[in-house]
Amino acid sequence: MINNIIFDFDGVLVDSEMLVAKSFSRHMNNLGYDFQEQNFAQFAGLKTFEVISILSKKFSIRDKKKFNEDIMNIVTNIYLKELEPVKGAYQFVKNSNLNLFIGSNSVKKRILQGLKKVKLDKYFKSDKVYSFDMVDKPKPFPDIYLKTIYDNNLKKNETLIIEDSSVGVKAGVAADVKVIGLTAGGHWYKERNNIELFNAGAVEVTDNFDKLSYFIEKF
Repeated sequence: MINNIIFDFDGVLVDSEMLVAKSFSRHMNNLGYDFQEQNFAQFAGLKTFEVISILSKKFSIRDKKKFNEDIMNIVTNIYLKELEPVKGAYQFVKNSNLNLFIGSNSVKKRILQGLKKVKLDKYFKSDKVYSFDMVDKPKPFPDIYLKTIYDNNLKKNETLIIEDSSVGVKAGVAADVKVIGLTAGGHWYKERNNIELFNAGAVEVTDNFDKLSYFIEKF
């Protein structure tokens, strides 16, 4: 029986992955590079500074510091203005009687800001939010999930992890917890194949929160 759920944050609870993709696409195009929003899917689950490092190398961007500052300014502005919950996330969380946690590759301050923006902050108090700045190693290492489990004395066989990226799924699997892949976020465009989540170790993959409830009851 499942009593606990640990959600990834970006792309699972809030539809932020497309906002980040929009930020990168807008800036890269302004610099004269061909980079579309869908190109960002290959970086799902990575931290923003990791993406910046990869793109700086790929496009031979010399002033990496300025590139980083420009991108982060654009991301922050769009994030604070346009962030919305993933479709179905608010109602699922509101109606849930399970113990709910967040385990994310984002920094805690940003997660708390996002929760407040989409009005989910009353369901996730600060001590239920775990982020990569609280552990030694980010996903795909299991540290974030293991800390959540150990700090709250959760039983792994009573816990599910909800993830939207192969990086996150691998982290959950490495923590020895069942992972369900969720493809309800806007970054999961129609042509994107969810096989990547199965290949990473997800036990199930669903594209909406209603089906997620079904899978939870199944376990």
